[in-house]
Amino acid sequence: MEADYNIPLRVVALMNQKGGVGKTTTAVNLAAAAATLGLRTLLVDMDPQAHATLHLGVDPDALEHSVYSVLLDPDADPRQALATVEDNLSLLPAETDLAAAESELTSVPERHHRLHRVLQRLAPDFDLVLIDCPPSLGLLTLNALAAAREVLIPMQAHFLALQGVSKLLETVQLMTGSINPALRVRGVVLCMHENQTTHAQEVVADLDAFFEQQQDASLPWSGAKVFRPHIRRNIKLAESPSFGQSVFAYAPDAAGAKDYRDLAETIFATPPATTSTGTPPTGPEAEHAPVVHVRTTESAEHTAP
Repeated sequence: MEADYNIPLRVVALMNQKGGVGKTTTAVNLAAAAATLGLRTLLVDMDPQAHATLHLGVDPDALEHSVYSVLLDPDADPRQALATVEDNLSLLPAETDLAAAESELTSVPERHHRLHRVLQRLAPDFDLVLIDCPPSLGLLTLNALAAAREVLIPMQAHFLALQGVSKLLETVQLMTGSINPALRVRGVVLCMHENQTTHAQEVVADLDAFFEQQQDASLPWSGAKVFRPHIRRNIKLAESPSFGQSVFAYAPDAAGAKDYRDLAETIFATPPATTSTGTPPTGPEAEHAPVVHVRTTESAEHTAP
């Protein structure tokens, strides 16, 4: 059964299968930034590590209801699992049992659309949903991509952090060809950024050039870009999870709060780009995901697989 993607709700998935790139920090603080802009925001923690849940001061081991229970039980009321964590910001938390959902979902009907059905029920209560995906490309991530209209890729401006970009784009392309034709990549968010290094400057330049070359292609990443501002390395961003708060609650005047607030204004001030037809890409250009070329400081060219 095909899912209905015409619900009046903006759903954004943050994904990167490489850990330690700032994905959860970005999911939490971008959601909190959107909430400060007046958007009724929901953060969905789809990661069995429950780091977004812990970041916002919710104990995964003390939950009676969670994203796990509402994914497995289609009759469950998802509102019972929500936690209000800040003004305009709610959390659909994860628990460690969520790891079992990967195997348990394989045999259930419409296994890719369970999260989408949950968000349909919550749509009247929110303007924006951000989904913190697990660092893998299993059924939990596929549920997030089936529910989303937009993808953000948080990453660091390092050569090794770029290795999975082509795989991520390929995954999105496969989703648009079957499960979710409306899915689009909005772009890259650079985290823990140190712009003064030559290597970081070259990585940013190569990413900019790559997305610029894709502007006219009828691909799900056409129109994507490297968002500005980049998120600077900031100690307050690292400290705030230990207090169970976003950076806006913990240190609202910190550089990290300013960067995420500016980024939220940039991303959420405009609607997502779509293709002229709203259909999945076709033709020779859609047969393979692109290869991202990245220079090193020695000017040797490397290719992300």
